[in-house]
Amino acid sequence: MTAPARDRGSEELIRAEEPVLAHNYHPLPVVVSRAEGAWVEDVEGRRYLDMLAGYSALNFGHRHPALVDAAHRQLDRLTLTSRAFHNDRLASFAERLAALTGTDMVLPMNTGAEAVESGIKVARKWAYDVKGVPADRATIVVAADNFHGRTTTIVSFSTDETARSGFGPFTPGFRVVPYNDLAAMEAAVDETTAAVLIEPIQGEAGVLIPDDGYLAGVRDLTRRAGCLFIADEIQSGLGRTGRTLAVEHESVVPDVVLLGKALGGGIVPVSAVVGSREVLGVLHPGEHGSTFGGNPLAAAVGTAVVELLETGEFQRRATELGAVLREGLTALVGKGVVGFRARGLWAGVDVDPALGTGREVSERLMREGILVKDTHGSTIRLAPPLTVTGEELAGALGTLEKVLTS
Repeated sequence: MTAPARDRGSEELIRAEEPVLAHNYHPLPVVVSRAEGAWVEDVEGRRYLDMLAGYSALNFGHRHPALVDAAHRQLDRLTLTSRAFHNDRLASFAERLAALTGTDMVLPMNTGAEAVESGIKVARKWAYDVKGVPADRATIVVAADNFHGRTTTIVSFSTDETARSGFGPFTPGFRVVPYNDLAAMEAAVDETTAAVLIEPIQGEAGVLIPDDGYLAGVRDLTRRAGCLFIADEIQSGLGRTGRTLAVEHESVVPDVVLLGKALGGGIVPVSAVVGSREVLGVLHPGEHGSTFGGNPLAAAVGTAVVELLETGEFQRRATELGAVLREGLTALVGKGVVGFRARGLWAGVDVDPALGTGREVSERLMREGILVKDTHGSTIRLAPPLTVTGEELAGALGTLEKVLTS
């Protein structure tokens, strides 16, 4: 008989996963059982500062009281109708999210990958119905080293062989150009181009921040070429970089923005495609949908998330604490850190390879009570909840120094 989870220790629970879970992840060997704010606790009661925040899904920390309250209240009323019927929470969610992002319309979905897939479909439909691209000829220009999700269409335009190998045949219709290279992008755009789809900051690639003017250049190019600019803000959006959207750092307004992760507040999966009426208006009943997209529980939690962002508090916190993060990382350059990139409360930190891989550094930090995650090579990512305090952040940076210099 299988023992209840509460009676099993970390090592036993990790071993128990091996035969029954597909091995599509390689988690750090910590088994979390409780969480509050920026802190998590494992089954043995050890506490850790969460410096990853669910890849930005937990921008507001674990179990933010306003979000938990919104979920509890909605759970007692209504959770799902499907989109076969209207529900009383969806209109308010769409109105407030559109206002927050300065857009006209909202297409609610569930996961980030669904938002990306939906954005691709909308762009192609717009290209055929509005731009006049011949049927089945639409192309989308994307950037190398992107990360937009794991579905077969999305991995078709990934340059990460781990994500691609063994999953072909791949979906055609995409042109890959180097990130942060406007000349290459301009050369790839032609009369068949439906859209340019990029991350304003490439998170999985190591928090790569483009040169000043790149995003504005993409916006100008797409206008001149008569195609759409789709910004994937699933990781970078909703306060992470100190603005509601990362594109705001260059005062850029894309045609379409993809949102997810933090939109569900760490409570339920919520994603959305937001954009102009001209673009999202190309969809008609029966052409796209989702049984759970826009469900009342998701709409209630999503509305509570928007309410938190409407105050501007979390954008300010990301800006102010981001300065602490940058200052602390600058002091570590030459002390095991060879370089870093940071915007708001988000950083990619390149550790001296002689000190270990990103995975090894992450494991050492875990043993010291700090949770981060590696990306490629010897790079780790720091993305604490926006509720983290300055003292907690300074403590985490001190622990990173200890791990790298001891």
